Amino acid sequence: MAIQQFCLALDLIEDEALIADYKAHHQAVWPEVIQSIKDAGIHLLNIYCVGNRLFMIIEADETFSFEKKAKLDASNEKVQEWEQLMWKFQQALPWAKQGEKWMLMEKIFELP
Repeated sequence: MAIQQFCLALDLIEDEALIADYKAHHQAVWPEVIQSIKDAGIHLLNIYCVGNRLFMIIEADETFSFEKKAKLDASNEKVQEWEQLMWKFQQALPWAKQGEKWMLMEKIFELP
């Protein structure tokens, strides 16, 4: 089974209380959200935070695509509710297009 890896970035609103709330929500992610992630073919999803910048690392099987994940999310009411809640804490990166949240990062180095 081929494993795909993706790294994405997003910012949080620069407010200590909001950042703390965001982190607290991620200590109890809703089961429907967890299941939707797994259903998309994602086996590992980690989010790291430094200051107000978030980094997400995804490892997924060959069935995963961002298009498939978007379709699954669009048809899941609880995932949509979660995304709306999270957007209260998040802000797009300065160079993001309108409506774009998590942005795929370009790999520029890999240890040989």
